[in-house]
Amino acid sequence: MKTLKFKIIKKYLKPYKKEFLYGAIALLIVNILSVLIPLEVKNIIDQLQNVFSSSFVIKKSIWLIFLATCMALIRLFSRQIVFGIGRKVEVNLRQKLFDHLLIQDPEWIQKKGSGDIISRATSDIENIRRLLGFTVLSLCNIVLAYSLTIPSMFVINKPLTISALMIFPIILGLVSLFGGRMVSQRKAQQESLSKLSDLIQEDLSGISAIKIYGQENAEKKEFNIYNTNYRNSAIKLSRTASTLFPLLQGISSISLLILLALGTYQLENGFISIGGLVALILYVERLVFPTALLGFTLNTFQLGQVSLDRVEEIFQNNPNIVDKKGTKILKKKIKGFVEAKNLTIKYPGSKFNSLNGLNFKIFPGELIAIVGPVGCGKTTLAKSLCRTIEIPNSQLYLDDIDIKNIRLGDLRKNIAIVPQEAFLFTSTISENLSFGEPNASKELVRESASKAGLIDDIDNFPKGFRTIVGERGITLSGGQRQRTALGRALLVDSSVVVLDDALASVDNKTASLIIEEMRANRTKTIIMISHQLSVAATCDRVLVMDKGLIVQEGIHEDLIKQKGLYKNLWERELATSKIES
Repeated sequence: MKTLKFKIIKKYLKPYKKEFLYGAIALLIVNILSVLIPLEVKNIIDQLQNVFSSSFVIKKSIWLIFLATCMALIRLFSRQIVFGIGRKVEVNLRQKLFDHLLIQDPEWIQKKGSGDIISRATSDIENIRRLLGFTVLSLCNIVLAYSLTIPSMFVINKPLTISALMIFPIILGLVSLFGGRMVSQRKAQQESLSKLSDLIQEDLSGISAIKIYGQENAEKKEFNIYNTNYRNSAIKLSRTASTLFPLLQGISSISLLILLALGTYQLENGFISIGGLVALILYVERLVFPTALLGFTLNTFQLGQVSLDRVEEIFQNNPNIVDKKGTKILKKKIKGFVEAKNLTIKYPGSKFNSLNGLNFKIFPGELIAIVGPVGCGKTTLAKSLCRTIEIPNSQLYLDDIDIKNIRLGDLRKNIAIVPQEAFLFTSTISENLSFGEPNASKELVRESASKAGLIDDIDNFPKGFRTIVGERGITLSGGQRQRTALGRALLVDSSVVVLDDALASVDNKTASLIIEEMRANRTKTIIMISHQLSVAATCDRVLVMDKGLIVQEGIHEDLIKQKGLYKNLWERELATSKIES
């Protein structure tokens, strides 16, 4: 797993290897200068023991200031480069993640939970940015500090160096001991945050239902549980970190005390000069900071590793519905002939087929109604037509071409689907209508609104087409939302339009006007899935479904004269209408 993570880190840094190399060289120069400065201090002090000269002191002071200034400027340069790489990786990774999410199957997104995904796309990628910025810089600095400083210390005095560094294995042991605990605690904290985000997202989306059923207190209690779990996980991690960091800092400072104690003895016996002892003190102080920082660096590294796992988990998930090899690119607009040949669909985990050998033909320009009881497979058929669910080969055709052999992008340009639960974006009515054709003219947008029976409503709004519909179209009524979604589908230059109970919230009079408008426009094949038989009565043909099969077919006038499911459904609708009136 560690090897895999380093491979992932290497993959993320590969596009910036030149910049990373410049940063590494700059960091190397900084560490070389930080080793040279104590040596210069040593030489200056030792020389001053023999002869004191004010001009010598001024000259060497200017030289030390120059070295320190160069070191500071180069350190600034290295930090800007490495931290800049982290920011670039963050931006590109977030874009890559968003692009990957857009190709996922809708069912997977809904099952995963938008709050969890948002948490991964924000806080987890932020953690990865710190991993590839601060952590990489800090680890490189620690390695260079030890590899350059310790040999310089040995040159000055081996016994004192060994004595001062004897304490450092304890530091590494503490880092190793606390490391595993911090990983598990950090992972628990991230998962708690995801659940909290998920609940907030869900409650904000369903705020109307919460108020309707008076469940504010219940949601407050549930939020309190998740919030408390997040607090507890965060406190556990903070306790571990707040224990580790002071321990590291305190233990690393002990080496300085050891050096002072033993160095005094060495100095008295002439085994080391005053300049040498000062240089060793400077070197030990130089190692204290990166060693104490090792705990924080470890924490950030472990946090980044957890976030790497969580982000890569999304990247590892590939959609089931993709273009297969040999898919055809539609070079011309299709006519709109739809045919099912023994279409059979079974959802994973289900005991029964949703579609059970379905057969039908729908000709270009027809207005077809598909009706049937709840659970008969109507919505499954709608999803099959635009392949938002997987379908078998050679069972569903568009203009005599197997839908599985048509590129998804071309298929969805030629088949527009309007679901019963119309989703609108938080933007203007005009932008929602032109969502499928962003460059559509104002005239086309107005025409599509007119065809969907929405134009009078829009004209009555103070801001007309510039009216903001709010999140998920909350400022519109159910019927207005459905008609906006319908207008969006009619605006797209598609040959087939599938209405999955898309007029359920529209009154019969308006629905009839919309259907008449669509009947007049014979350029599109329109498949209307509906529970409203009064709507189906005005269509060219009616296909009656039951248990995944077409059990009746014909025009409304003929079907109501035949014994069967359609007549039963029609009589039930008439009886319901009488009761309501």
